[in-house]
Amino acid sequence: MKILVLNCGSSSLKYQLIDMENEGVLAKGLCERIGIDGSKLTHTPSDGEKFILDQPMPTHKDAIKLVMEALTSPEHGVIKNVNEIAAVGHRVLHGGNTYTESIVVNADVKKVIQDCFDLGPLHNPANLMGIEACEAAMPGTPNVAVFDTAFGMGMEEKSYLYAIPYEYYTKYKLRRYGFHGTSHMFVSHEAIKFGGLDPENAKVIVCHLGNGASVSASIGGKCVDTSMGLTPLEGLIMGTRSGDIDPAVLQFICNHDHIDVNEMLNILNKKSGILGMSGGVSSDFRDVGKAADAGNHLARVALDAYIQRVTKYIGAYTAEMNGADAIVFTAGVGENDKGMRKDICRNLSFMGVKIDDEKNDMRGIKRIISAEDSAVKVMMIPTNEELAIARETLRLT
Repeated sequence: MKILVLNCGSSSLKYQLIDMENEGVLAKGLCERIGIDGSKLTHTPSDGEKFILDQPMPTHKDAIKLVMEALTSPEHGVIKNVNEIAAVGHRVLHGGNTYTESIVVNADVKKVIQDCFDLGPLHNPANLMGIEACEAAMPGTPNVAVFDTAFGMGMEEKSYLYAIPYEYYTKYKLRRYGFHGTSHMFVSHEAIKFGGLDPENAKVIVCHLGNGASVSASIGGKCVDTSMGLTPLEGLIMGTRSGDIDPAVLQFICNHDHIDVNEMLNILNKKSGILGMSGGVSSDFRDVGKAADAGNHLARVALDAYIQRVTKYIGAYTAEMNGADAIVFTAGVGENDKGMRKDICRNLSFMGVKIDDEKNDMRGIKRIISAEDSAVKVMMIPTNEELAIARETLRLT
């Protein structure tokens, strides 16, 4: 059974075709600049050469058509016709308060995705366009929506409700949803299997660390808490996002700089985080690390604050779950920065956490990196959101 996985952005479309017999990727690719001059398709078969096509893509429907042509091409295709695609799995950012798990798309599902446009204004419209483009290109082929918020929907009220008047929840569904959910779901379940943990009761903390970053706590693979909230802005310091901040800071800056709240949110989302704290050095952790090593004080403070915030969340979630069986690092920084992993764990010795420097000296591979006598298993597990979406799609079709 072959499943096509799509991740549609406002002007982009990433895809993978996965053979679920062995979970191998047959081909992957990217459509860039959809609806913008300079549109380009980059298609890479697993056992062939990369194919690049410069061709206008006015809409996502046009992009899907080019993807189908690339997948079935005699020269660089991997299937004979689109009928070999049994189903399409879509990453959908927001399912609001309605969907707590993945679901086969129908008219009601599409309406909910549309109703959540104001909760996910950059992603949900594009996600819906991708679904409708596939419906037009492959009539009768099932489409499955895999919601990025689904994992966080496992939280109890004490974790997801904000301490604001309850009427705002009933009127607007304002609550903590959490994001990176597909990654957290995949990695937490992989950690249970890889670490030989109790599948029903394992207490796992996943640190998804990249330019966007979040931490989750789960018991038996079910989310207990997660650091992102109504939007991805809450929680950790990130590449350009501020993370947790006193709301009065917004009022102070708005009043003194004579800007409105929309401009203030743009500052918090795009000009803050590591970029802002470092005095504008970069939002890329590698650049900030080099600047810190060269003696840039603000760069060092930004990295130290980032490490402190991650450690703080791990400690808080350990207390919340009354223990932790595993701490898992994943995503760009988590998978590739051995120094960051060690620095984060340095202040967790009170939990009995011990890192094995030799095991930790690697990047991008699944491995237990804690010492044999560590009271908590520490792992590095590469995330694979596309495979997680494909597995959900297979389960439902």
